[in-house]
Amino acid sequence: MLDIPGAVAAQAPDADIAAHYGDPFAEQRALLSGEAVVDRSNREVVRVKGPDRLKWLNDLSSQKLDDLRPGQPTQTLILDLQGRVEHHLVLVDDGESVWAHVEPGAAEALVTYLDKMRFMLRVEVADLTAGYAVLTTRADVRPEGAVAIGEDLLVPRDLLAGHLGLRPAGLWAYEALRIEDHSPRYGFETDHKTIPHEVGWIGSAVHLSKGCYRGQETVARVHNLGHPPRRLVFLHLDGSVDTLPAHGAPVVLDETEVGFVGSSARHHELGPIALALVKRTVPVEATLLAGGVAASQEVIVPPDAGRNVTIDPSLRRRIR
Repeated sequence: MLDIPGAVAAQAPDADIAAHYGDPFAEQRALLSGEAVVDRSNREVVRVKGPDRLKWLNDLSSQKLDDLRPGQPTQTLILDLQGRVEHHLVLVDDGESVWAHVEPGAAEALVTYLDKMRFMLRVEVADLTAGYAVLTTRADVRPEGAVAIGEDLLVPRDLLAGHLGLRPAGLWAYEALRIEDHSPRYGFETDHKTIPHEVGWIGSAVHLSKGCYRGQETVARVHNLGHPPRRLVFLHLDGSVDTLPAHGAPVVLDETEVGFVGSSARHHELGPIALALVKRTVPVEATLLAGGVAASQEVIVPPDAGRNVTIDPSLRRRIR
């Protein structure tokens, strides 16, 4: 959809899709009203088929999937032995296969890992990125051959040219609404040290009472005995500044670096906003500098998260 007149490419790792098509705020409003579609076709698509797929994925990942109903969208994580996040999957089961989409460039490593863990189980793992693209819309459209994962559609790539008959909205529109929703993105609000509690993935992507899986010991220990070292925050940025803080820009309190900016955007109602990962001990009322821009905090993950303290669902404005 970068061939559409007026399309402006986004930045890496999203340089293959459009940031906007000339009017980002109008695109946000159209996306909210179900009149637009976002091209997210740089995300990669993985399919797992076979009768053992759900039990197998349940044993490998953080979400309870062995009783997942067909058509029910969910998220899951692949963790390392220390409980740090390696992959974030958005997925659905269609009754015959599990379909998932992951970050750009992530499918190869994910498929390689899953293939190594098949053993004698009846599962087949395939990278179908070449044939399927991710589009996101609130419109009630389900093209033939598409797989729906909530608001995300995995569509055959030959349907991209028609963009489902909807107005195209760029990634800036999607990102502004994602940030407003307090929804973290892997590789943006996370780094190589991130554990699920820090970014609020407990519940949405982690089931706390399922069986063992790699990294589960860390999840259980933090939940029952401790607190995560960092916490995700929503930032209202100073609207008088022309620039937005870049991904990775330092978050500073009293001249001390206390975290980093994950994502930032201009929202059609809220103005400039961002998500950041900061030290747990940062006072929630403190005004911060995010990439040099003054910012007030809104709590997403509370400082006392863990130790059987869960996130108030009302803090997440809308679950995708």
